[in-house]
Amino acid sequence: MSEPIHIEHDVAADDYQLAGAASNNVKETLKMLGLSSSICRRAAIITYEAEMNLVIHGGGGRIAANIDQESVEIMAVDRGPGIPNVELAIQEGFTTAGDRAREMGFGAGMGLPNIKRNADIFEIDTEVGAGTTVRTVIYFQHGQ
Repeated sequence: MSEPIHIEHDVAADDYQLAGAASNNVKETLKMLGLSSSICRRAAIITYEAEMNLVIHGGGGRIAANIDQESVEIMAVDRGPGIPNVELAIQEGFTTAGDRAREMGFGAGMGLPNIKRNADIFEIDTEVGAGTTVRTVIYFQHGQ
């Protein structure tokens, strides 16, 4: 790959039907580039969980992936309420998902833990009332 690749997707709040489009695009792009199935799987999990967080909690937002020779950086930026307690939010099983999300089989409290588990770098920048940015990086040499 000579030039970095940039992928962006807008994600609408409460749009469960289109959720997964960004993660599929990122995964297919990485596959086309010949990256290992481990890298593709990790990136798909991160992107999908971030997408679902935008749909369920974040009031919508944007997913961006930047792919270069060494890594893929995945960022999710939302317009939501922010995370009052990040330490609590990254605990497995903790959720603030509403009834609708749970009735559809989402909101098990595994989104942020799954993102963290699959990333080499995991950062959350959040402000209550102003939204949240989740930034992750996967280095290719670690997963190939």
